[in-house]
Amino acid sequence: MSKSNKLKIFNDPIYGFIRIPNPLVFDLIAHPYFQRLRRISQMGLSYLVYPGAHHTRFHHALGCVHLMQKSVQVLRFKGVVISEEEEQGLLCAILLHDIGHGPFSHAMEHSIVEGVSHEYISRKFMQELNTLFNGSLTVALSIFTGNHPKKFLNQLVSSQLDVDRLDYLKRDSFYTGVAEGNTNSDRLITMLNVVDGELVVEEKGIYSVEKFLMARRFMYWQAYLHKTGVVAEQLLISILKRARFLISEGVALKASTSLLYFLSTAVDKENFDSKILDVFAKLDDVDILSALKEWEYSNDFVLSELCKMIVNRRLLHIKIKKEPISQKRFNEKFQEIKKDYRLNDDETGYFVFKGRLENKAYDRYEQNINILKKNGKIVDVATLSDHLNLNALSKTVTKYYICYPKDAV
Repeated sequence: MSKSNKLKIFNDPIYGFIRIPNPLVFDLIAHPYFQRLRRISQMGLSYLVYPGAHHTRFHHALGCVHLMQKSVQVLRFKGVVISEEEEQGLLCAILLHDIGHGPFSHAMEHSIVEGVSHEYISRKFMQELNTLFNGSLTVALSIFTGNHPKKFLNQLVSSQLDVDRLDYLKRDSFYTGVAEGNTNSDRLITMLNVVDGELVVEEKGIYSVEKFLMARRFMYWQAYLHKTGVVAEQLLISILKRARFLISEGVALKASTSLLYFLSTAVDKENFDSKILDVFAKLDDVDILSALKEWEYSNDFVLSELCKMIVNRRLLHIKIKKEPISQKRFNEKFQEIKKDYRLNDDETGYFVFKGRLENKAYDRYEQNINILKKNGKIVDVATLSDHLNLNALSKTVTKYYICYPKDAV
């Protein structure tokens, strides 16, 4: 294929036409590892709350490439030196930053592979692709892992004001219809600069930063931590836990080869090799949904009921409180369901459980968002802000929940 055939465009509902900047990015997009992201939901099971939230990690990654191109253009215009090699590294790093996500994104973070984050798996994919592409991703890997000498390159990919967040807030707001989450990514990117090797935002962009942080807080409570989405995610985690238990007991369950592999094999960081990576690369939302539809008819009451709840959207009831759920109330509900459903304690635990949700819009102690004042001084955004109290957004807000069947309300 000629080089010109690789400089194609995508039509994106957020930004319009997105241009593929070079043949390497085209080849990475075309690789089966990346094409899998077309079948990985960006917002997990949030479509059970917001019917429009069916967009994918594929959408998001392309949007990030578009915003990264704009960021490089703005910084170069301001005299920041970014070589062609570094630009390609940035574009590849942001393209592949989420390639390690499993089915339904965060819902599967530790259910499929024990104690292994999607960032770790993303790095594994990038290392494998680097070998396949003869070392073309070496700079991208150094940026992605934070080992590149130019710190601001990593900050563009992963920080509290990175290209990743600029895209997903705008994109998720669009597809859910949660208008409060919309951010002005163009304005924020225009205000970026670099001082002493670190990313900063020029002072006139401070209100855009405040709006961005507020939008992030709204999106967490209204979308990412929406109570219906939370209970659906917990149900999905419970389903895989039950399926794994049944398989360990010798029960034959129908599922795809790749899903059965992870349900019957203990995989962790120690044994996550290239062979396992290839099996993981064949796993996506389709495997999970087809398994749920199959397991609805399982002879195991627990697995069957849990699957029906998600497939038919008849989820558990969830109550969210500002204070921890009392053990007395939890025990009462637990015993009630145990008796009504005629279950043992282990089985009842799949239907009655409690947990907590945490949300912090801004972390003042990790990769601060620094504002460049007109006099050249660098100040943390929370210190400088007068429009909104960003100190309040720096505190962790914790809420507590209890879940149980609706007929036990």
